Amino acid sequence: MDWTSRFAERARNRGGAELAAILSGPGPGVLAMTGGFPNIATFQTEVLGEIAARVIATDPGVALQYGPSAGLPSVRAYLRSRVAATQGVEPAEDELIVTSGGMECIDLLCRTMLEPGDGVAVEAPTYLGAILGFAAYEAKLTGIPMDEEGMLVDELVALFEGGYRPKFVYVIPEYQNPSGRTLSLGRREALVAACRAFGVLIFEDVAYRELSFSGESLPSLWSLGPDIVLQAGTFSKVFSPGFRMGWALGPAALVAPLADAKQNTDQCAGALGQRMVEEYGRAGHFDAGVPRAQALYASHWAALSASLSAHMPAGVTWSEPTGGMFTWVTVPPEIDVREMRDAASAAGVAYVPGRAFYVGEEGHNEMRLSFSHLSEPDLEEAGRRLAGVISQTLAGALT
Repeated sequence: MDWTSRFAERARNRGGAELAAILSGPGPGVLAMTGGFPNIATFQTEVLGEIAARVIATDPGVALQYGPSAGLPSVRAYLRSRVAATQGVEPAEDELIVTSGGMECIDLLCRTMLEPGDGVAVEAPTYLGAILGFAAYEAKLTGIPMDEEGMLVDELVALFEGGYRPKFVYVIPEYQNPSGRTLSLGRREALVAACRAFGVLIFEDVAYRELSFSGESLPSLWSLGPDIVLQAGTFSKVFSPGFRMGWALGPAALVAPLADAKQNTDQCAGALGQRMVEEYGRAGHFDAGVPRAQALYASHWAALSASLSAHMPAGVTWSEPTGGMFTWVTVPPEIDVREMRDAASAAGVAYVPGRAFYVGEEGHNEMRLSFSHLSEPDLEEAGRRLAGVISQTLAGALT
């Protein structure tokens, strides 16, 4: 049978080959700076084992059962208090629901708001998973350029003034995936003011917000504009991606239909994971664990940064993240990093080509490097190997 002829339109030409390659991991002997995987040293396995055993033994009627689509009441109460502690404003009870990770929040918003052909504005570049998610609902994506201070909000405002009205603007303000850049305070305030004036929703993804190297953060977009911002949060980076736990936070009139939409996906986030996050947090383990993760990733970036500085040829530049897991490398325009990938793999190093993170044709000479998972010695070696491949490729392109 030719099953492909029976596929729905949204399933055709929607493959995420690049994302699948990232998730499948590298080949033998390859130092992969590809996936933004949390370092396993940040997983508090003994603590998690104790919490799981205790919750299953003492609360099986909740932890092992179905739950409300919006999330367990005690977990939502904990999450609201945690948002208050980390973002300075406490949401109302009807302004937050539990989701199965940040990607589900993306899907729920698309289910709720998007018709085929609706506009969505995104940073250029932006998160590959979000591009695939929006494309699956046949949205028309518009990329807004960035510089070292994040999205060029003035360019978005110019589009608004010309009549452009997307359903929402998707933004990753902190240590952005893939660029590592952070949206400046002035631009955050300008973005909130513009979207409020023109009646456009901001969809804020805070996946990396807590991974500041210094421990300090700028105000979240939601805290600056709770009337005009929907926030997608995840515990994948500071707890564990294996639990698929996150939240959606925003105006009650928008959050309620997201909970309704969840009834047609997984119906409810796993109750065991919810209760474990709650117990872990109420016991103060986030307070201890997040600073350790911040220090670890800062040290990893220092190792990779030193290697890039020591080995990269002239003409190669990279972003200088102040948190998170990624840096964005730009090589001379004579190089197509997709064509260079086989040579890099043969040299024992892997990266993600930049083209995958754009909605247009940009990015042929850009790449994303992740410094989260490899050890510091491996990051130093990976930077050296990559620099060697770039130098050889550039020499060949110029002869």
